[in-house]
Amino acid sequence: MKDLVESIAKALVDRPDEVVVTEIEGHQASVVELKVAKEDIGKIIGKQGRTAAAIRTILNAASAKLDKRSVLQILE
Repeated sequence: MKDLVESIAKALVDRPDEVVVTEIEGHQASVVELKVAKEDIGKIIGKQGRTAAAIRTILNAASAKLDKRSVLQILE
């Protein structure tokens, strides 16, 4: 899941070298934390949160194939 989110985020931002993705494995779900440069946060969130929602949808679909649950958190 970490690699998936990282590749999507790097394709969207102006500073792909500043994209940091960490995955915290839990018992029932894993949390994927995404951190980007301050000026790229708007590109990750998108208008009215549509881009962030699309990334979450892709993450949920990929997680469902593996019978897991993943949550995306965008950090500032």
